[in-house]
Amino acid sequence: MIEWIANNAGTLAVSAVLLILVGLAVAKMIWDRKQGKSTCSMGCGGCPMSGTCHKKQEEKRT
Repeated sequence: MIEWIANNAGTLAVSAVLLILVGLAVAKMIWDRKQGKSTCSMGCGGCPMSGTCHKKQEEKRT
């Protein structure tokens, strides 16, 4: 088992770094969503979800 880990150390290190980066990106998206931020550009003219997507922001404005 230790020999396998030693033979694949580079692959394991790169995979661990990528996994951490993806985890941080997902955590940031969740954090932003909880703060009421959106990942879209607010161009909701043709969006079928335009009435529900930015409801929290509209409520804050009124």
